[in-house]
Amino acid sequence: MDGDNQTTVTEFLLLGLSGQSEQEDVLFGLFLGMYLVTIIGNLLIILAISRDSHLHTPMYFFLANLSCVDICFSSVTIPKMLVNHILGSKSISYVECMTQIYFFVTFINMDGLLLSVMAYDRYVAICCPLHYTMIMKPKLCILLVVASWVITNLHALLHTLLMVQLTFCFNNTVHHFFCDPYAILKLSCSDTFINDLMVFTVGGLIFLTPFTCIILSYAYILSNVLKLPSAHGIRRALSTCGSHLTVVSLFYGAILGVYMRPSSSYSVQDTVATVIFTVVTPLVNPFIYSLRNQDMKGALRKLISDSRIRKF
Repeated sequence: MDGDNQTTVTEFLLLGLSGQSEQEDVLFGLFLGMYLVTIIGNLLIILAISRDSHLHTPMYFFLANLSCVDICFSSVTIPKMLVNHILGSKSISYVECMTQIYFFVTFINMDGLLLSVMAYDRYVAICCPLHYTMIMKPKLCILLVVASWVITNLHALLHTLLMVQLTFCFNNTVHHFFCDPYAILKLSCSDTFINDLMVFTVGGLIFLTPFTCIILSYAYILSNVLKLPSAHGIRRALSTCGSHLTVVSLFYGAILGVYMRPSSSYSVQDTVATVIFTVVTPLVNPFIYSLRNQDMKGALRKLISDSRIRKF
């Protein structure tokens, strides 16, 4: 390659989801609205759970942690896009980009691990109800969350350290609204074999292990539910899992389609799929878990009514 192509990249240009300014204005308003709803919705979930003593159970402890992660996950990508639009800029520095990748990997994996922990909690509640309180002790719940944080941060650190070893040449244009790891890998003029290998081995292990746990948990749940004598019992048991299954399908469906293949096959069309788990999933989680859950509805109503009473 010539000298120009070997120029060290100090920043990347984020082209966003559309190259047309008119569409970018519409997307700005749409993303701003979705981000605000995501923050407010997940904050309400956290506040409702923390204020209502009836919700101080393992299931809602994990749900509160999921809401916290969703707030952080959305905040990794969307604010930078909004700020760049306001400033009329498309640039993100190399350091900011690597930092964004680190936290993106951390929170996306944390989402998956929490969803698997929640599936295990539902398995114990439905298949071993008499031993539920003995198994799902507060110490175990805290240990599961702490272990998840440790695993995700170590994986994100490994991924980022391998990323900073790559050389980025003259092309610094990213066809995305954030520094998606696959989109950045595709820009490198270095050999990305080690990075791809790490994605398929370590990344695949961290990603597919929770997914497998979820599948096995619900397989056992389904086999036990079908043994119930009444249709009412079946509906009641499945109602506690419906919200969780909806979120799992939305989250894993999009990720499997984007990241479980070589980075060289990453295309502009994949940016649309990433919007599902980076923006849409954190947005809809509060609605899915509250609208289909009577306990959450009651806690949210109580929270809102208490806030109104304080105003007067």
